[in-house]
Amino acid sequence: MKRVSWVFLLLLFAHGLYGQYYLRGEVRDNRGRPLEGVKINLASHGAFPYYSGSGGTFGITVSLASDTITLSLEGYEQWKAAVDTRQFQSLVLKMLPSTAQQYHNKLTSATTNLKAESAGGAAVPGESYTNLVENQFVDAAVYPETGFSINVDKAAYSNIRRFLINEMKVPKDAIRIEEMLNYFSFTRAAGEANTRQFHCQSELTGCPWKTDNRLLFLNITAPRLNLDNLPPSNLVFLIDISGSMDKPNRLPLLQAGFKLLVDNLRAKDTLSIVTYGGGVGIALQPTGGNNKQHIKAVIDSLVAGGDTPGEGAIRTAYNLAKKTLIHDGNNRVILATDGDFNVGQVSETELEDMITGYRQTGIYLTCLGVGMGNYKDSKLETLSKKGNGNFAYIDNLEEAQKVLVTEFTQTLYAVANNASVKIDFDPRIVKAYRLIGFDNKKNAIQDTTSELEGGEVGSGHSMLAIFELEPAGRDSLFRHQEFAQLLLQYRITSTDLPAKQHFSIPYNPLPIEKADSSYRFAAAIALFGSVLKQSRFVKDLAFEDVRELARTSVNINDARQSEFLVLIEKAIKVYTPGKKKNR
Repeated sequence: MKRVSWVFLLLLFAHGLYGQYYLRGEVRDNRGRPLEGVKINLASHGAFPYYSGSGGTFGITVSLASDTITLSLEGYEQWKAAVDTRQFQSLVLKMLPSTAQQYHNKLTSATTNLKAESAGGAAVPGESYTNLVENQFVDAAVYPETGFSINVDKAAYSNIRRFLINEMKVPKDAIRIEEMLNYFSFTRAAGEANTRQFHCQSELTGCPWKTDNRLLFLNITAPRLNLDNLPPSNLVFLIDISGSMDKPNRLPLLQAGFKLLVDNLRAKDTLSIVTYGGGVGIALQPTGGNNKQHIKAVIDSLVAGGDTPGEGAIRTAYNLAKKTLIHDGNNRVILATDGDFNVGQVSETELEDMITGYRQTGIYLTCLGVGMGNYKDSKLETLSKKGNGNFAYIDNLEEAQKVLVTEFTQTLYAVANNASVKIDFDPRIVKAYRLIGFDNKKNAIQDTTSELEGGEVGSGHSMLAIFELEPAGRDSLFRHQEFAQLLLQYRITSTDLPAKQHFSIPYNPLPIEKADSSYRFAAAIALFGSVLKQSRFVKDLAFEDVRELARTSVNINDARQSEFLVLIEKAIKVYTPGKKKNR
């Protein structure tokens, strides 16, 4: 035993693990944010590595008063210098340009010459929404090119439904028309079964709210993964069980929804559950998807109560996801909350910084919002965007089934990251254009360093974007010619390789009445959102005009489309209570 002990001590001395000095310090980035998981090498210890812990701190026993330290972390410049091991070291790692760009304010659309004026509108006590600026008409001769982000977010529509069903006015900043359009499935582009490339289908029609203008519909369909070959999933449910969740439309609704999702898990999938409320805990250690009854029993056992330490919970969930990371798999944290982070890092800027730091791990973030009265839409939107993920609002069990079962692959399996569109108009044909929806945050517009932010796109997702166009005149001369070029840029999820696709858009206008009913329905949704937010571009129109347009296009056999007519009637009742309905 004595000989073994001496050999062990000699090894400790050889690696510098036993000595008379204790090197302490912390590592931060050039924004001042502490960095966890930084690889630390000391010259005296050879290739033996250490890592910074929570808060970026470290402590290493050394035998030398002076040593050379090397710091490395993916996304940052390597740093090397001599240090005095007797002194506390405050070290800084500089971001690589690609990493630094992620911390800039991001634009949902890159339309130019926007005015920094808020959509405004009455706020709902206890709820928070991002301050948005509506896109304006842009002179195509001066700025022929514009762009927008592609994503699968659909939260705005179900949240608007919640307000109207409860006969309440909708906050203007809660109305995101691109998410309202995302909520529905429109005409699919030809060749949607292709598993390798996106497809784009365009339609140019008359404009139902301004007869001299036209509407350009862009229907972009993502590649669809083969369901039989979906990669294994490593999922972490991060569930808010704080006191504010103790209502039927919050924790119980989420429990029912998550049990529906569990039914879709396979034996090769792994699920963990982290909870927060009065404290942070791991309710379910990593468990195979074939243990459905055990997983459901854990979900059923959750009880709401306590404060909301959101910051610590997010860190715990990501650390657990990293420990069970499946290389070439689907790694995702699914955060479910009313968004009320009242303990820990509470500002949206701090949340952005923390989540952006986790993007490097390859772990996606899906945010599911619930509740009313203290619902923090702005924080969940921020988290999902910075976490390279998506965002939905669940107001009833049918919506939970839609998001977590019917659209399971769209919600949880990404086929493209950082996806965005650039479109270049021919000013001989287009005098001015306006992108409907895709409104930017006010602070992003005011930030001169802001850039267009690409989004995550799920398997088989079909999204629709609408431009309102002012023709340049004598457009009949250009029929059947190309009048716009579209460039789709993204990174392929499975390989992280950049990809580009080009599409030409022909000038073949037709009356809105002769367009496919799905496009008329999309126009009705866009008009509904515009009237709700009292857009100056439809100031002479009312909900009755929306109703008339919708009636010509709604598929009565589609429950969701039929529900849209109900919401229009609710809006008439809420916004014009003394007005008789025109039946």
